[in-house]
Amino acid sequence: MTVGPEGDKPAEYRQGRFRTPPGATEILLIRHGESEPARPDRPFPLVDGQGDPGLAPEGHEQAERVGLRLATERIDALYVSSLRRTSQTAAPLAARLGLTPVVEPELREVHLGEWEGGLFRRMVAEGHPIAKRMSAEERWDVIPGAEPAAAFSERVRKVLGRLATAHPDQRVVVVTHGGVIAEALAAATEARPFAFLGADNASVSHLVLTEARWILRLFNDTAHLDPAFSTTATLPT
Repeated sequence: MTVGPEGDKPAEYRQGRFRTPPGATEILLIRHGESEPARPDRPFPLVDGQGDPGLAPEGHEQAERVGLRLATERIDALYVSSLRRTSQTAAPLAARLGLTPVVEPELREVHLGEWEGGLFRRMVAEGHPIAKRMSAEERWDVIPGAEPAAAFSERVRKVLGRLATAHPDQRVVVVTHGGVIAEALAAATEARPFAFLGADNASVSHLVLTEARWILRLFNDTAHLDPAFSTTATLPT
């Protein structure tokens, strides 16, 4: 029988909680709040060829709730994409934490080619054959002119890897887009490309990046969007 160090009782090996490995970077991926609705008579303005709607009133409320959720967390840096819906979502949290969001253009959404400016939403809603093919094949680049799948995957991996290198032993918030979050979590879990597509607006997902691997800790947490949410809630450690 194996005994403990005092020699008077059997040794015990308890289950332990997850501990962030030394040198790792925690990344909280926040999808931007709900953006303005697409209208055929009023296409979204474009930034570098990509639709750039602002937040809808509901999106601004969601952004405030994100700020409340993370206000008591240890956050070392805050990043946004070059599209304004991410900076608008980050603004309440930035004000609460006293942080200046850093614009990282490579965090922008997947480029939707000829379906930019809001047309994507219409084509999906109307069940366009290309939209159905996109879902079946789990590829954005079946859309004419869209960003190639391999290029998008490489872009997401590189930008998150770069942030991890810049912030060892730190926790950073990245306010970004649904396609980027899906790509990042698929990379972490070696899942299908669209396995994590559909993160809710203003949701929180949590990755831990080490040199050896990416670890998924949380996906699509929306507890803070519930009216009954307690501001004392914390993220898993």
